[in-house]
Amino acid sequence: MSGEWLAIIMFAIFLILILSGYPVAFSFAGTAIVFFVLGWTTDLVDVSILNGLFSKWFADSVSNLTFLAIPFFVFMGAVFEKSGLAERLLTTIGLLMGPLRGGVAVAVVFVGTLLAAATGVVAATVIVMGLLSLPVMVRYKYDHRLATGVITASGTLAQLVPPSLVLIVLAQFIPVSVGELFAGALIPGVMLAVIYAVYVLIVAWLKPEKAPAIPEEERTFQGWALFREAVVSIAPPILLIFAVLGSIFFGIATPSEAGAVGAMGAVILAIAYRNFSWKLIGDAARSTSNITALVLQILFASTFFALMFDRLGGQRLITEWLTALPGGFWGFIIAANIIVFLLGINLEFLEISFIVMPLFITAALLLGVDLVWFSVMMAINLNMAFISPPVGFSLFYLQSVAPPEVSTADIHRGALPFMALQGVGLIIVMLVPATVTWLVQAVGLG
Repeated sequence: MSGEWLAIIMFAIFLILILSGYPVAFSFAGTAIVFFVLGWTTDLVDVSILNGLFSKWFADSVSNLTFLAIPFFVFMGAVFEKSGLAERLLTTIGLLMGPLRGGVAVAVVFVGTLLAAATGVVAATVIVMGLLSLPVMVRYKYDHRLATGVITASGTLAQLVPPSLVLIVLAQFIPVSVGELFAGALIPGVMLAVIYAVYVLIVAWLKPEKAPAIPEEERTFQGWALFREAVVSIAPPILLIFAVLGSIFFGIATPSEAGAVGAMGAVILAIAYRNFSWKLIGDAARSTSNITALVLQILFASTFFALMFDRLGGQRLITEWLTALPGGFWGFIIAANIIVFLLGINLEFLEISFIVMPLFITAALLLGVDLVWFSVMMAINLNMAFISPPVGFSLFYLQSVAPPEVSTADIHRGALPFMALQGVGLIIVMLVPATVTWLVQAVGLG
């Protein structure tokens, strides 16, 4: 049997394992070990490739300072989540928009986008927004489908809005910096948030009963008191997030340095708002270590898998297939979007990043695809997959914290309009690449 056929069988077995629910890191490592032994016994690979594996681990992972950004940004988001900063933001913005029909849902979009920018983790954003905002919207008689759709869509922006972990991980596989990916994703992320808010306002205007205003007697802050509360609650977190991202965009700090400042800034805000405790630090550190360990575990295992797949000729075969697709450039773009969407329905973003992106990059370079633009499209596509019924991950995250009166059918049906809106955003980015490239060039990163 040729090495290429062995590579195809290897990849097929790997997909069967992960789609059956077997842990991803073990699926990567297990298939790599089995096919290394098969390749070695059939003289298709040499045992000396293990030397290259250890060198690759050190060069790409252990000595890669960009990976330091992951624990810093995750810790920053965990402090935002666990200190009550997100809850205070939502309450204040909800009061600001209280007189407006659909105002609470618009506040959810705004706070969900900010929390996505702070955490970079979809599960944390959707669960926190579900716990904080869904009972409130149910109490104010919001349509359950609209309420759940807003939460899942805005929370899933954590995969796109910087400092998204998706973008940090993708930067390890493509020859562009994290800063370029952050700058390229910012405008599309904000654009999607604006599209969601406009949709909510249109629904509230056409069908007021689906998104009523907050009753006047429940607006506890008004006038000067509301203004002061808005300045105190909203300005510091927004300034921190923009300072962290701005320092990366303008080359003042590396992503890891900016992440460290963001983590410390979140702790300072918790102290300033009198929400600091050592339990808070311990809980945030535990969440950070769990996510960071998962990323590194998958990275080490996937590196061995990728090395074996390449040595067996699988990478060359995949590249030939992708570059030979009908339609050339656009044939590849359409095929890549379809593949990522279908895989994203069943797989987490880390799995997609480690499995698919390395296979696409060589073909993308040969076809002259702008890699920042391509990566942002993939992130938007993953957003669509994550809220896609019946098995989108964000739907299950929200379902786990939804009150009893909100049914599973409400959550799944509520996601459909927002999937369509994300599709509109994806088409805009595909047809107008400047939505991605303009800010990259404006800040001198591209």
